Amino acid sequence: MKTLVLNQTSSFTSTKIPLPASKSESNRALIIDALTNGENKLSNLAEARDTQTMIRLLKENPPVYDVLDAGTTMRFLTAYAAATDQNKVLTGTARMCERPIGILVEALKELGADIHYMNVEGYPPLAVHGLKNQLKNRVSVRGDVSSQYISALLMIAPVLPLGIELELQGKIGSRTYIEMTLELMRSFGVSYSWEGNVIKVEAQDYKPTKFAVESDWSGASYWYSLLACADKGELFLEGLKENSLQGDSKIVDIMEFLGVRSEFKDGGVHLTKQPVKGLDHWDFTHCPDIAQTVAVTCAIIGQKMDFSGLESLRIKETDRIFALQEELGRFNAEFLEQEEELFTLIPSVKMPSEVQIKTYDDHRMAMAFMPLMTKTQVIVEDPEVVNKSYPSFWKHVDLIK
Repeated sequence: MKTLVLNQTSSFTSTKIPLPASKSESNRALIIDALTNGENKLSNLAEARDTQTMIRLLKENPPVYDVLDAGTTMRFLTAYAAATDQNKVLTGTARMCERPIGILVEALKELGADIHYMNVEGYPPLAVHGLKNQLKNRVSVRGDVSSQYISALLMIAPVLPLGIELELQGKIGSRTYIEMTLELMRSFGVSYSWEGNVIKVEAQDYKPTKFAVESDWSGASYWYSLLACADKGELFLEGLKENSLQGDSKIVDIMEFLGVRSEFKDGGVHLTKQPVKGLDHWDFTHCPDIAQTVAVTCAIIGQKMDFSGLESLRIKETDRIFALQEELGRFNAEFLEQEEELFTLIPSVKMPSEVQIKTYDDHRMAMAFMPLMTKTQVIVEDPEVVNKSYPSFWKHVDLIK
């Protein structure tokens, strides 16, 4: 297996990081663009493999949508294929076919879509045979499993004859991603209402427009972590906005407690070190993708902290709870489950002279553990997993001097 060695670098000079574009915004904009027959002018689309896969499949329109390991692409294209009355097979990697999609499929079938599972009930691969007649417009889905199911349904709502009234049942997870979807839809001329637990989108036309994708706040989180863990340094992260649609921009608030100050300027945000204020607990319900980053940061800087809102982490590219527990243990930190869905990070008490990190086919595992290089030499297994969301990540790490 290929590995990457990161030599210990405790301090660095002021560095500019040209962050990649947001995969989340890009993939939503691409689906909306496809629903308007490509009449929009999209710019700064993400270099992430997930987004490039979406672009290729929408352009080539093959009979089989092989999404590789892209969960968002799988879910969005399933709804898109149904809403546009296409016959498609949707499949992906072995891990992709272990990630559930039943909640979305059953909601689409309630609306009138003809979809069947080709192997295991509730999981890809799927055969979609369109949605010829909409049977109803009101459907209910759980709000605590994956916001991607909800976003997939919302984006197709305007093009359905009856629109959609979507009732969200129970706790709503990753709410900021749902809000991102709705605000992007609004950018393309669609109106909606969200009252209580019901989101209503009537049948209407998307309006062709120009849309520039913001830089990726998930990608920014690793640089916040690096600075928090370093002895000395400062960073400028390009392309970020203070008032962002992305839920992972919460990293600004979290890192304010963990030793990083943010100052927004034209073109991005300037990061400087400040004293650690301490943070006892954070609820990651609406920003689960930065939980790994924060856990590793706390483990390195010596901050004990409670984590909640991690329900979705077990069904990501890997079981991220298990992966975190295993890899944090390699440098004597712990991630302990105290009660159902409440975890405590116990920081490292003794740092080894070298740590080898497994990445579990998960891009975020590779990037979240990069800041460990501020304290020891790090060997990263299968470093190319970052191509899923941030292909230039290691090149940007090389900028640190």
